[in-house]
Amino acid sequence: MGGGRGRAARISSGDIEAQKAINAAAPKVANLGKRIMALFKPYTKAITVMIILVLFTAVVSVFPPLVTQRIFDEGLFPLSDQGQTLGPNMPRLLRLLGIMVTLLLISNLVGIWQTWLTSRTGNRVMGDMRVTLFDHLQSMELAFFTKTKTGVIQSRLANDVGGVATVLTNTVSSVVGNTVTVIAAAVTMLILSWQLTLIAFLLMPVLVVVQRRVGTIRARVAAQTQESLSTMTAITQESLSVSGILLAKSFGRSRDESARYSQENDNQIALQVKQMMTGQWFFALVQVFVSLLPALIYLLSGFFIVRGDDTITAGTLVAFTAVQARLLMPMMGLLRVALDLQTSAALFARIFEYLDMVPSIVDKDDAREVNESLAGEIEFADVSFRYPDASTDERPTLSGLSFHISPGEFVAFVGPSGAGKTTIGYLIARLHEASSGQVLFAGDDVRDLTAQSLIDHIGIVSQQAYLFHDSIAANLRYAKPEASEEELRAACAQSNILDTIEAMPDGMATIVGEQGYRLSGGERQRLAIARVILKDSPILILDEATSALDTVSERIVQEALDEASKNRTTIAIAHRLSTVQHADRIIVLKAGEIEETGTHEELLALGGLYSQLYSQQESEIS
Repeated sequence: MGGGRGRAARISSGDIEAQKAINAAAPKVANLGKRIMALFKPYTKAITVMIILVLFTAVVSVFPPLVTQRIFDEGLFPLSDQGQTLGPNMPRLLRLLGIMVTLLLISNLVGIWQTWLTSRTGNRVMGDMRVTLFDHLQSMELAFFTKTKTGVIQSRLANDVGGVATVLTNTVSSVVGNTVTVIAAAVTMLILSWQLTLIAFLLMPVLVVVQRRVGTIRARVAAQTQESLSTMTAITQESLSVSGILLAKSFGRSRDESARYSQENDNQIALQVKQMMTGQWFFALVQVFVSLLPALIYLLSGFFIVRGDDTITAGTLVAFTAVQARLLMPMMGLLRVALDLQTSAALFARIFEYLDMVPSIVDKDDAREVNESLAGEIEFADVSFRYPDASTDERPTLSGLSFHISPGEFVAFVGPSGAGKTTIGYLIARLHEASSGQVLFAGDDVRDLTAQSLIDHIGIVSQQAYLFHDSIAANLRYAKPEASEEELRAACAQSNILDTIEAMPDGMATIVGEQGYRLSGGERQRLAIARVILKDSPILILDEATSALDTVSERIVQEALDEASKNRTTIAIAHRLSTVQHADRIIVLKAGEIEETGTHEELLALGGLYSQLYSQQESEIS
């Protein structure tokens, strides 16, 4: 009983959330339509040609039924002046058949061209949307990615954009082609018999009303389906990464991860089936209507003929049912497009939701380049920082911080965990924005500098060196794409890893594996240092660069860091105090504030927090 109630609660909650998404998008429906149409603006010429081809194909497709009428009434069963049926008029029949075949060939050839152009344009629009979304996400601040699952972001790019593919590739051609075909077919039917035309259109309004109701239901299911896809993508990204696999195996939770994925997969299957089946009864009803309508036409034609209506000939009846079929299929096409548009509205809303996010850190219109003559100088002037999602009763991460770093100086920041050390490095690189005060770089507030110019002058080595699943050379050239083989070797030699690379069978072409897991921790760090050396920035930020290494690896990496620090302003954020004893100045932080400042010897003599931390670490080593 309890499990059943839990499942019901989850479904109910999902319905509520999906409906909230639809309701939230509802006030923007008109605007959403304009924004969708704006996606096609760069392809106006191609769409114009496509519309012309669609119009041509739609108009030409109406003529074969009219020719069919002539084939029956003038070629196969011509009547004499007295109204008697004569034998086939072969010359006339051959000419009419030639016209029919020619029309069909032209229509199909133009249709192939139109289909290619439609597919090409639609897929380019979809590709533009995907690239625009990716580019916009690249501009978002670091805080966005720290609070959003990577899998959810990937789902927006892959599943949501892919989910609107049909609408983007088929909507314009389908709407234009089917509308023209419906109008042309309706006019042709009126010409053939207005009585039969009236019967054929009798139930159309009912189908339109039913379609709108079905569309609302499918939109709700589509929103639920995309949320489930986001969850599945997030589970995949988290569980099947190297780190995720290691975590699951080390805690014996592999089966639990499989069960978690299987549960969401079952939910996804149910939603996919529900989405597919929602509306099937509607299209089944339409199909029944389409199938029975000719029988109804034949029956009523019999009544009309019995009553003496001589306008309904065999040719008229055959031509009318042929045109009627050409009318009903486009009508179904228009109903299906309307249904797809309703279903896709939730997906477009999700895509535009991300596109409408405004990055909190952007360049000013008059942002300038870094002053090269002062590059390497850093100053914090009464800087405070609080994370945007932090509650007001939480203490700030940094509070009233003020210090100055001269070009070429080696300054270390130490202190207990949570003191705000890493945040300082992020503020210098403007990965976060100071809540108050000024972060000055080369004499200018970082908010007055272009982000590209600022980051070009900063090299960062973090605790977890991120490497792409690519060759060593490709990972190094991420810092300098045009770097020569000699430059790569020089950077690796400076970071104490060249001998290790040359001992590998493939050398610089060695694939490092996912996140560099084919290398040891020390090798990854030294490769990251080589990458920073290759960047050749005047500022070097070392964020706990050796804290995850063993003693031997730490010593080797530290030597590489000391080499990389030469002739650069170096900011070391450290937990192990042994790595920063030779710093020109050590700034000790506590609870986001500066507790004490000095050299290693001065701070030990002071007997304060630094001395306590140093004594603790020394006792742990011994």
